[in-house]
Amino acid sequence: MHQERLLDGRLKMKHLVLVTAIAQHGTLVATAEALRVSQPAVTRSLREAEAIVGVELFVRGPRGVKPTRFGEILIDHAHAAIGNLTAAARRIDELNRVGIEPVSVGTNLAGAYALLPRALVRLKAEHPSLTVTVIEGMPEELGERLARGEVDLIVGRLQPPATRERLRHVRLYDEPVRVVVRSGHPALSDPLVSLESLLEHPWILPARPTQLRDELDEIFARRDLAMPTNIIECSTILTLRSILLETDAIAPLPMLIGAGDDRLSMLTTALDTLPREIGISTLADNPPSPSARILIRHLVNVARDISRDLPAAT
Repeated sequence: MHQERLLDGRLKMKHLVLVTAIAQHGTLVATAEALRVSQPAVTRSLREAEAIVGVELFVRGPRGVKPTRFGEILIDHAHAAIGNLTAAARRIDELNRVGIEPVSVGTNLAGAYALLPRALVRLKAEHPSLTVTVIEGMPEELGERLARGEVDLIVGRLQPPATRERLRHVRLYDEPVRVVVRSGHPALSDPLVSLESLLEHPWILPARPTQLRDELDEIFARRDLAMPTNIIECSTILTLRSILLETDAIAPLPMLIGAGDDRLSMLTTALDTLPREIGISTLADNPPSPSARILIRHLVNVARDISRDLPAAT
């Protein structure tokens, strides 16, 4: 296949929308219903796309269609193209409406509690008309959103180097993980409380697959301990905090969550996890927009303040 096939004007946005819709819905009938067109129109457009690209994009089966390896590649890039155009339309509309572009930021537990909220307060004080959309999610999901242009930057724990392809990272500070409980929790009465003694309590853990969950699994394995049997998997701070306050549950969390909440406390129990590298991730080949750069400036300034407070909180 020659690269020119995709650039000669025959492959149109409607074809990219079509292949992503087929991948999402799994059948041509469901795709036709979702796009509000006839099934023959879907079939015809798919044949056009396959003829232009020069390979089969989907394989037909008794339960629907699945992308071929070629189709997976096109779908991946189609998502990115659609996301970039959607982001461009949003930026143009907002710039035309209020005179400043919007910014969309993804965050996870490590960034959502202290760093990002403080930076947003400062940003809105400086630019009240700047619209900010915050999307919370797991690191892998946020990375996909960033690649598709659905968020402008990610704030929170940086991913391991092996997963950082196509991204630019700014490390702001390191944040340890501590065992967090409600104030008044019975485990606080023991200044040398061990991991073994905590197994009788409910645990709130990040869901698999996440790096912190993998590290926790390794800690239990090294100590020949079975994982707790009473577990809730949760990475949403509001739900997680409510459970901690209403029960004797315990949760391994970024230290600032325990240090910055008057109703929560941290146990002295040692957790042999790596400190969280907290920072900012953007696409390496796509410079941040002016509005994103404003937010990044505030994030860097807030991070300096947090870094000064971290030693006192440990």
